[in-house]
Amino acid sequence: MSGFYLKAPNAWKALRYLLLMAVLGPAMAGCGSIEYYAQAIHGHLDLVSKRRSFDRVLADPATPPALAERLRTIRALRKFAVTDLALPDNDSYLSYADIHRDFVVWNVFAAPEFSLEPHESCFLFVGCLTYRGYFSQSAAVDHARSLSADGLETYIGGVAAYSTLGWFADPVLNTMLRWDDERVHTVVLHELAHQKLYVKGDSEFNEAFATAVADEGYHRWQQHTGITGASTMLGQRDEQFIQLLLSARQELAALYARGSSLSAPQLRTLKGEAFARLRDRYGELRASWDGYAGYDDFMARDLNNAKLASIATYYALVPGFRAALDHVNGDLPRFYQWMDSLGGLDQERRHACVLAFTRAPADLSADCAVP
Repeated sequence: MSGFYLKAPNAWKALRYLLLMAVLGPAMAGCGSIEYYAQAIHGHLDLVSKRRSFDRVLADPATPPALAERLRTIRALRKFAVTDLALPDNDSYLSYADIHRDFVVWNVFAAPEFSLEPHESCFLFVGCLTYRGYFSQSAAVDHARSLSADGLETYIGGVAAYSTLGWFADPVLNTMLRWDDERVHTVVLHELAHQKLYVKGDSEFNEAFATAVADEGYHRWQQHTGITGASTMLGQRDEQFIQLLLSARQELAALYARGSSLSAPQLRTLKGEAFARLRDRYGELRASWDGYAGYDDFMARDLNNAKLASIATYYALVPGFRAALDHVNGDLPRFYQWMDSLGGLDQERRHACVLAFTRAPADLSADCAVP
């Protein structure tokens, strides 16, 4: 759930890199356009201009008490992330910015009509991503329209958190504080996990790794602070909903694999039936939630291949990472070292290793095993 990533050794050098990309981008295969990099520069600088340190915000008498309390808690979480989770010790998420809108960026996902393989956008320094982020919703819509004109299905997801992979002091945003504490804290840990390990060009690995670390980190934070399990039911709903979507994705993947033996009209009919079954199954699942309707909007709009591809990016590999962490008895530094060692493998082999963790982690091949 990360925004547009910038990666460079320091702030001024990063801006020089971005300006270079804006000039040379069209001449580099897969590197986008002048307009895209220009909006990235403008959006980032606008965000930075609104950033204030926690100390300044807390010292301001105009700061609402509720906001002050939440920032104090995030600061305590930030310290815990360093001392107990071995996550980076820097200035990220120790400042606050009110950007006066609902989302910081809008990510555009796309996939072909009969495939769940996400359409990738490639950039300097971070490699290829399964989405493209825009600081302007209208720009995201325009990009989605251009992809649709090329025959791709699209999905636009608003993003409330922002990460530069640690190259800048990423702030806590007002967009994040619309959530409850559990989600805010989990997202902060997720983004810090990206700073701990990021494999260029592998969105699925990076997002699932960060999700697994954030889940484990929040569980330990609960134990550390004595937070009760009041949110357990919400967590169960999240898991059930994600599994519902991943199951539908598997069903559609099996259908698309039969594509050579079916005509396009036949595929469209069967695809429509599969999505109808997904909606029916969601209705059955929702009925067991005592009126909880938190996913109704997600299910009501743009239910297509691109949307399912976006879910897979974040969650398909998570069980493997959880199994790997269990295999090293929750030793996070050892886990980080192990996962970092996989970064040298090609993407297909890397994903195969992660999936293998759920089956027999004690019998892994040499390139997958704990170093």
